Amino acid sequence: MKKNRHEAILALIEKENIATQEELMLRLNKMGYKVTQATVSRDIKSLKLVKSHAQDGQYKYSYAKSDNGDEIEKYKAILSQSIVDIDYAGNTAVVKCYSGMANAAAAALDNLIADKIVGTLAGDDTIFALCRTEEIAESFKTIIESMIK
Repeated sequence: MKKNRHEAILALIEKENIATQEELMLRLNKMGYKVTQATVSRDIKSLKLVKSHAQDGQYKYSYAKSDNGDEIEKYKAILSQSIVDIDYAGNTAVVKCYSGMANAAAAALDNLIADKIVGTLAGDDTIFALCRTEEIAESFKTIIESMIK
């Protein structure tokens, strides 16, 4: 079932400009896949989908077909083009992004520097990243600042 659902997701994002998890969930439900937003979120992470520019200027989910080296460069590009500012308090970093880009940036962070963070929580334009210590949060901030300059 999961394999079929993943194939359906890849087919959908190839044919249509799907910009949100909710939109993807609704399309999958219409296709007969009874999924929740949480399932769609896990599928997006599992498939390593990223948000990219559609022809109409909006953002859409897409599949990054590449080898690991290219994938790292794509994640870095996502971060440099998505993040506006970063700060931290204690062991929690707050990453400000352009509107609609926080989920893509959080996925990139989860894949690039997972060893520095416990996890991320993304909204529309803000990411909370829980770091293991305050020192790691400070280091995390420095790393991100170097990527966005």
